[in-house]
Amino acid sequence: MEALVERLSGLDPYVDGAIRIVAFYDTLMRRRVDLPALVRASAGLAECVVGVRLHGTGRSTRVSPHGTAAPDASKPASTTVPITLDEEEIGTVWLERPGPPHPLDEVLLDRLALAAAAAAERYGPARTTMADPALVELVVSRDSDAAARARALRLLGFAVDLPVHVVAVRTGLPLDRIGTLVCPARPVKTALLADAGVILATALDRTRFPAAVRAGIGAAHRPDLAWCQARTALRFATEREPVVHHTDLGALALLAAVPERVARDNPDVVALDLLLPEDVEVLDAYCASSSVRRAAELLHRHHSSIARRLDHIGRTLGLDPTTPAGLTRVRLALVVRRLVHDGAER
Repeated sequence: MEALVERLSGLDPYVDGAIRIVAFYDTLMRRRVDLPALVRASAGLAECVVGVRLHGTGRSTRVSPHGTAAPDASKPASTTVPITLDEEEIGTVWLERPGPPHPLDEVLLDRLALAAAAAAERYGPARTTMADPALVELVVSRDSDAAARARALRLLGFAVDLPVHVVAVRTGLPLDRIGTLVCPARPVKTALLADAGVILATALDRTRFPAAVRAGIGAAHRPDLAWCQARTALRFATEREPVVHHTDLGALALLAAVPERVARDNPDVVALDLLLPEDVEVLDAYCASSSVRRAAELLHRHHSSIARRLDHIGRTLGLDPTTPAGLTRVRLALVVRRLVHDGAER
């Protein structure tokens, strides 16, 4: 092969230059360079300003031959080539060469466009937060096939070979700000669907959710299944536990599948609805701690006061919440009641 290349390059200086350009970009692609490095290397090779724009971000990157950002006062593009991925144009590359185009400019841009498509597929475009809801819905919908889902993920800027975390969110805060907080240094997309906000992220720090946010995190590798899990986990989120991972629910997740009519008519759930709100609060604190003293600390009350309230609540419910069996029933009833009320609010 090397002998053939040498013979071809000796026949024509144009062929020699074209072969060297192809080899240059082959090397960059083997090294899996990202898009910024690719543009810098191209500007040095072309010895003029090189620009790239991905439609998914709406932003342009222009680099001078010295490897620095080109000044804003730019010349018009001398040569332009589209970036194509899966037969769809996803961006543009161009040269800003003073004077007439170089004979090899078209070859250089063709190879740059191929390398840029590979980099965009592998690393995704520069990180943005808000996304097209239609693309996000394609990713999380059970009606999407695998090819449509993969294509939507690529267009959103996610690498095809990396997992994507799916989060369902309920909040009054801007979704893009939440996405940036929980995934500060990696690609993240957010969108508002009909019943909840969606966060798609390549990494996730669940400790960075703001206090005013309720979030459910899916566990499945497939985004559509993870979205179903995330929505289920979101239904279990409370002020005491605002962020819930579906994996942590275990068998409790089965309660979300109980028909609302059956859950609402359960005697323990009906009995809870007859209690005063402050009594439900006492029960919730006691169930969260399994301790009268700890419940008193959570509610900033004296433990004897909590003990008296639990005794009164027990007589009203017809069970003793301080026994193992009574505590289990109350815990389940509180969860089911919360799910019923959540379903009524949506």
